[in-house]
Parts: sequence; structure tokens; C-alpha cells
Amino acid sequence: MKEREVENMKKLSEAKKMITYNLWTLVGFESAFKILSFFIFTPLFFKVFNFIMKVTGYKYLTFENLFSFLKNPLTLFLLLVLLLLLLIYTMFDITTIIVILDASYHEQKIKILDAILLSLKKCIRLFNPKNMMLSFLVLFLIPLLNVGVASNFITTIKIPEYILEFIIQNKLFLILLIIVFIILMIIFFRWIYALHYFVLEEVNFKEAREKSVFLSKEKRGKDIVVLIILQLVITMIYFFFILIGIFIILFFNKIFGSIILLKSIATTIIWVFIALSFLILTVLTTPISYAVLSVLYYLHKNECKEIIKALPLAVETQEEKKKSIIKRIICFLIFLALIGATIFTYGIYNGKYNLNIEHTRMEEVTAHRGASKECPENTMSAFIKAKELGADYIELDVGQTKDNYLIILHDTSLKRTTGLDKKVWELTYEEIKKLDAGHIFDEKFAGEKIPTLEEVLIFAKEKNIKLNIELKPTGHENHFESSVVDLILKYDLVKSSVITSSHYEVLENIKNYNSEIKTGYVKSLLYGDVSSFTAADIFSIEATSITKSLVNQIHAEGRQIYAWTVNTKENIEKAIDLRVDNIITDDVTLAKETIYKKKTSNLINDFVKWIEETFR
Repeated sequence: MKEREVENMKKLSEAKKMITYNLWTLVGFESAFKILSFFIFTPLFFKVFNFIMKVTGYKYLTFENLFSFLKNPLTLFLLLVLLLLLLIYTMFDITTIIVILDASYHEQKIKILDAILLSLKKCIRLFNPKNMMLSFLVLFLIPLLNVGVASNFITTIKIPEYILEFIIQNKLFLILLIIVFIILMIIFFRWIYALHYFVLEEVNFKEAREKSVFLSKEKRGKDIVVLIILQLVITMIYFFFILIGIFIILFFNKIFGSIILLKSIATTIIWVFIALSFLILTVLTTPISYAVLSVLYYLHKNECKEIIKALPLAVETQEEKKKSIIKRIICFLIFLALIGATIFTYGIYNGKYNLNIEHTRMEEVTAHRGASKECPENTMSAFIKAKELGADYIELDVGQTKDNYLIILHDTSLKRTTGLDKKVWELTYEEIKKLDAGHIFDEKFAGEKIPTLEEVLIFAKEKNIKLNIELKPTGHENHFESSVVDLILKYDLVKSSVITSSHYEVLENIKNYNSEIKTGYVKSLLYGDVSSFTAADIFSIEATSITKSLVNQIHAEGRQIYAWTVNTKENIEKAIDLRVDNIITDDVTLAKETIYKKKTSNLINDFVKWIEETFR
């Protein structure tokens, strides 16, 4: 046990030395790299992607045309090139860190510029066809070693909720994904030291793989445990700083109470403290991970009695060191000023900071299929409850019966909500109104009927609530769009209704029939130029597919964006931060409370939220 403790202390000591010996070089490089990644290379990545869409003839992407876009040979080639460049860029970050850590291991001082030039020489070798596959090893290293990795545009790609639901519900598919992931983990972990060999010993990828397999063979299991524990520790440190920040803020909030000036001063001081702490943590997490990996690399090489050569570095004289101190201080101050100015400018550009005082805009809330959390969906009970809960809109789905009645039903089949395995167009309204649409949800709603659109319009008129009427054509309808529009006109609900559909031709038909009707295009995914969708006044998009740029583009055209279906506090807050116009949800109460608290919170509460978002 004592020998193991001594060995662990030795590892920690080596890791500490690697971090601290060239600390300012590491901090300077990682800070600059992360800022460039966020403000320059991430937007550049999306511009290149947009260029690929333009070259391949796509103005926008939806799930309907996504497959045809991806199967285009030119698209595949360009996306592969983009991915490869992205991985090489990320690998440049890792390579530079390895170079700096190697200099620290051999107790050599290295400047940022020297480290970058040396790293570039190493990365150029990636363009050799024999070594190109090494960059894909980065895909394995990122989740394993990069909590807060600089190239966060790879790690923060979000999978839409409906895709996650599909994966979870299809257990066989989920099991296959897990098996594939485990196999890849086993394969790639054998190559965990390949990058070190490639960078430090100038061997090709094949030889680097072979050397890594041999080096990690004896203690592969222990190495995995060490790296996993390291990531857990780093994550705990993140949460520790979150707790400290929130505790300090709440403490000052309690002390100063309503003294706005003192509260503002205290908040500013705390903001600077937390921001600097966060910056330090973000900058150091990647070097710490690779320092530990480098320690294991050098330790195993010593055990195998492999020669450890130092990289050729320029030696700095004592006189040169003294002269560079003032330059470093000046550069550091300029660097901090640039960080602050860049962040502030970027914030103004994206609307995070506003130099003008404006009134608080409250997002509207739509009850998805009525208050479907408390009542059977698309029933009068659900619509009445939605009004009681304070919903601004009720979203409902319209179908057409065999005898052309417009009824409220989401599915084409009646089985899920009533138990009858029949299509809506196969039955008359007289047959449908005999069905029970409530007992499957809960026996206390037994006897609930499927309402007609006309009933709902009368209710909306009396209760002064707006409607989001979604049309789901099946090909069995007769004068579908015009019948809906005629009813809206009959009850004078043009200003308080929007007709939506995932079928764009439905919107075109409505606009051709009556241009005053407000229309909305419902999509799971929408990326690219939306200006061609002239028949849509509103875009109703699945929440996890919504980006700030999409919101800005839609708003710039004087149109609105709705987010569906948003059911958690976290996702509601994200939708608010994105400045969507309407939140479609199954939980009206949660949405209304979240919007109210967020819009009416004081300075301290806003700052607490900022900390939570920053460290998430």
C-alpha cells in the first residue's frame, strides 16, 4: 500500500511540474486558442458549411431534404474535408500542449511562438496519406480527456430530443450503439499514446499505433481508471466553484438587501472573481488532462526502458529572460483588454448587452394539444384547463371525417386516444362523437368526446384565447384548408388564430385562399435561408434544433419563431435566452412561472443564472 501511495505521489508531482514549469506558456496559448475558437473558427466553420450548401444547391435543410443532401457525392466529399480540417485544427491544440509538456518534463523553458511553430511542423505531417487517419483519433480523445476542451463546437453538438427518444425507445438499436461504442473504446484506448509517439518521436501513424499498443499493454486497465477518475475530479472542481460563486452572491444579497449601489458594487467584484476563476479552470482543464496522460506515457517508457529524447528547443539566456518580463506583462494586459473588448462587442452584436433601455418582452405560452399534462389531449377539458392555467394560445390538430366534419385529433388513427382501430376518414362524425376520448388517459375523464373545430372556435371566442390550428392532411380531405379558413372568418378569429402545418403546400393554399390568415411552418429541423418560404409568417421549430442565428434571421425578416415541445425548466430558459416568440409546452404552469421569474428577476438573481449557464 505504501509503495502505491509513493507511486501516486510521484505521478502527482510529475503532473504538477509539467503544468507549472511552463505555466504561462500553457495559459497564454490555451487562452488565445479558446478565444480564437469561439469568436473566429466556430463562426468560420458554419460559414464553410453554408458554402457547402450553396455549392450543392441547397438554400435550407429540413428532415425531408436532409437525406438527399447527405447522399450527394459532392456533399459527402466536402463534409469529409471540413471534418478533417476541423479535426486537424483540434489536433493542433493537443499537439501544442504535448510539446509544451515535453519541454516541462525535460525542465526546458519554451515560448508560445516556439511551441506553436514546432507544433505546426508536427501537424503538417498529418497531410501525409499514411498519417491522415491519426486525426480521427482526436474524436476518441475529446470525450475522454477534454472537459472544457477548446474545440467545444465538436463536444457541444446537441442531439434533438425526438432522436434521443427514438434511440431510447428502440432498445435493440440502443444496445447496438452501446456495443459499437464499447468496441471503439477498446480499439482506440490501445492507441492512447499514439499521438505522443507521433509528435515526440516523429514516427508514422502505423508505427505510433504499434508502439502505443505495446506501451499500454501491461497497465491498460489502471490507465483507464486513472483517466476516468481525473475527469470526475475536474467535474467536481467545476461544481465546487459553482457552489462557491452562488453562496457568495446570495450572502452579499442578504447583507446588502435593498441597498442597490452596494449590491451592484459587490456583484461586480464577485462577477470578476467568478469570471477569472472560470477562465482559469477552462484554460487549465485540457493541459491537466494531457499532463496526466503524459506522466503515464513517460512512466511506462521508463518501465520499458525506452529512450526518452527531448525536442530541440532554442535556449534563452538570462539577459533575454529579463528583457522579456516587461514585454510579457504588457502583452498580458493587452491580451486581457482584448478579451474584455471582444466579449463585450460580441455580446452587443448578439443582443446579450443592450445599450438602450427597453421594456421586458414576455414570451407567449401555447398549451400543446391543450393542457395535455392534466387532461386528455385535444379535448374540451384540456382546452378549458389550458385557459385556467393562463395559456396564451391553445395548439390543436385538425382532421376531417368521412362526411367532411372538421374534428380535433392528432393521429390519423383513433386507436391511441379512443381505443378504436379506425382511420378518421373511415368514420362519419355521428360515429366519432359516440367514442370515448377520455377513459384511456384517466377513468375520471370517461365520457369525454372528440370536439369539432367549430366547438373550439366558439370556446376561444367566448374565453378570449388564441388558437394554433395545425392541419395534418392525409389525402382523404375535401376542401380542407378553405373549410378551416371559412370557420375562422365566420367567428371573426383571424387576428387571434394561426394555421400551421408541416406541409408547405397547405400554407400556400391558405394564402392563395385568404392572404390575411396568419400561417406557420412546422419543422423538426430548419437550417439555411428561410426567405424562400414566403407563405409562412411563423416558423414552428423543434426546440433543440433552434439556434441564435436562426432566430436572428427569422426576426430580421419580420417573422416569428415558435419552439416545440418544451417541457423542462432548463429547456424553457434556453428558449427564452434564444428570444423565441412562443413556447409550446405540455406544462403551461412551469412555462409561465419560468418566464415570469426570469423576466422579473433582480440583478443578483440574473447573475446567479449567469453562473449556472456559464458552468453548465
